[in-house]
Amino acid sequence: MRGPRGEWLGSDAVSRLQVVSGKGGTGKTTVAAALALALAREGRRTLLVEVEGRQGLAQLFGAEALPYEERKIAVAPGGGEVFALAIDAERALLDYLQMFYKLGSAGRALKKLGAIDFATTIAPGLRDVLLTGKACEAVRRKDKAGRFVYDHVIMDAPPTGRITRFLNVNDEVAGLARFGPIHNQAQAVMKVLKSPETAVHLVTLLEEMPVQETADGIAELQEAGLPVGRVVVNMVRPHHVDEDTLRTAADGHRTEVAKALSRAGLGGARRGGLAERLVDPLLEQAAEHASRVELERAQRAVLEGLRVPTYELPLLGTGVDLAGLYALAKDLRKQSVAE
Repeated sequence: MRGPRGEWLGSDAVSRLQVVSGKGGTGKTTVAAALALALAREGRRTLLVEVEGRQGLAQLFGAEALPYEERKIAVAPGGGEVFALAIDAERALLDYLQMFYKLGSAGRALKKLGAIDFATTIAPGLRDVLLTGKACEAVRRKDKAGRFVYDHVIMDAPPTGRITRFLNVNDEVAGLARFGPIHNQAQAVMKVLKSPETAVHLVTLLEEMPVQETADGIAELQEAGLPVGRVVVNMVRPHHVDEDTLRTAADGHRTEVAKALSRAGLGGARRGGLAERLVDPLLEQAAEHASRVELERAQRAVLEGLRVPTYELPLLGTGVDLAGLYALAKDLRKQSVAE
């Protein structure tokens, strides 16, 4: 781990609502799923929540499209369980209307008339209240014995560019209602989102645009008073050569490379030989690798300057499947124990 130290997965005091965001293409849904598995250890229960309607979680776990209900989708080592829920704004609004106004069948009639979709479309702030409110309700929910139903709730949230506005629902709702049930609901949601119960993690790649968006996102979250958690650097590729070799490649030392190929048994370094023919393609690839390493080193320096704890997850060469998710979860646990 790079950056300031701090307890995460290894602590019993870890935030109960873990929000995962990131620039599109950084793999935030994959990280959210791996985090849910990592937290669902030793009999614990986690709820993995999707709010964008993409059914990305179902695809990752090889399951059917998630309905608007909490469904168990995985078992973690030690007997922990991972449940998943795809939150639908229309269904959440029906729940809300039933909870506060006891509309019952009248609410279902409104849905048939298209009124529910109309309401959430013309008032996007209301949609965000409904989506975040459902997640926060799961965080606070207790069973008959007074125990939390879920030890942790993990939200696969909107991208970094929209995350602060999405979570800062209190400001969004101010233009909709300054009092009444909607206002009270927004206040209750913000009480959870701005408390130690919540941590907002940002997923990035070691590339300039994702890192810059991460830096901007952290600044916006902090300005809004929302709790920043960790930065997760995803899809980190291994470095195959040492520093001396990188410098040789970057400088284009053709003769040294040809001699090294010759010593490796790939023919003499004579002009037109196999070693000679391999030099240019190898130097080109090595130079590209050296350039990428330098870029990644620069981006790591930017991330370290943010003073936010950082985790790294490797690029899975065969793609992300269920086995890959378990491997990433194990990696997260290992890095947490090493803190």
